[in-house]
Amino acid sequence: MKKKKIKVAVGMSGGVDSSVAAALLKEQGYEVAGVHLECWDEPGCKVDPNWKDALRVGLKLGIKMKVLDLKKEYEKKVIKWFYEELRRGRTPNPDVVCNKEIKFGLFLDWVMKNKFDYMATGHYAQLGDGRLLMAVDKKKDQTYFLAMLNQRQLSKVMFPVGEMTKNEVRQEAKKRGLHVWDKKGSSGICFIGDKLSFQEFLKQRVKEHEGEVVNMKGEVIGAHKGIEFYTIGQRHGFRVRQKSSKTTSLYVVSKDSERNRLMVGRKKDLERREFRVEEWQWIGGRRPKGKLECRIRHGGRLIGCQIRGKKVRLDKIEYGVAEGQVCVVYREEECLGGGIIS
Repeated sequence: MKKKKIKVAVGMSGGVDSSVAAALLKEQGYEVAGVHLECWDEPGCKVDPNWKDALRVGLKLGIKMKVLDLKKEYEKKVIKWFYEELRRGRTPNPDVVCNKEIKFGLFLDWVMKNKFDYMATGHYAQLGDGRLLMAVDKKKDQTYFLAMLNQRQLSKVMFPVGEMTKNEVRQEAKKRGLHVWDKKGSSGICFIGDKLSFQEFLKQRVKEHEGEVVNMKGEVIGAHKGIEFYTIGQRHGFRVRQKSSKTTSLYVVSKDSERNRLMVGRKKDLERREFRVEEWQWIGGRRPKGKLECRIRHGGRLIGCQIRGKKVRLDKIEYGVAEGQVCVVYREEECLGGGIIS
């Protein structure tokens, strides 16, 4: 009797990483189908070109392709939440929420409902014995964005390019004649793309509303466009009335959403050794013990830390810690989970 093939649905964005992921899985003998997630169609988004690229790759590989329309769900679960966080004066990370709620939430549910055995993506990460591990290519590692997933989700997921460097992925795509082998990777926030800057995107839904800029003593020294347009550690975009050597290196230190006010100061005023975290999500189900490290932004440095309940104490000073950011915890190569800084 012929052995039944394992069915895998690959989330294909139209980029080189997911294209190579699909190609590798098919060559390994899996029954592969490509699924393009349509989440955002506002001006500046490259949905149509990306779908065309994904479809062209699918035809090259000889696999079935489908578009999954999640725009309504995306608006509700990601976009609405994103703006609510900004209005609260926080610094949200929509990529983390998109992975948790959309890619590894609704998409994974669809995959299981349609009787696939697994879903796969082009994320740079590795899996081993139920653990989420850093990718071989540390510069491209994306475990930061996957830290809020759980073992149930990860047990049904494959990351075929996690053991490769970005350059190796491009070479594998070129060797297979995939036209996206040299396609520029997306560097923007998940739903904005590269055509719009973050400021331009915000202006589509948030009107500028001038507020005061104050120094560390509470004295008004300038003005800004609205707290939604700034993040902790930012050193440009606001106006200072009397410029001098003392005002040329000012950073946003805190945001007051009720009074629409920015407080600015020197870099030393951004120094933090402790902060609180809410909504911890541990991949293994329990808070880890022993020697740990954490980072507060994608690509940020790993710093030794101690975790006691909701409190995180760092071994070294960190800068630009902001409410709403995600604190992700590691033990050596393993990503253990994360939570929202409060």
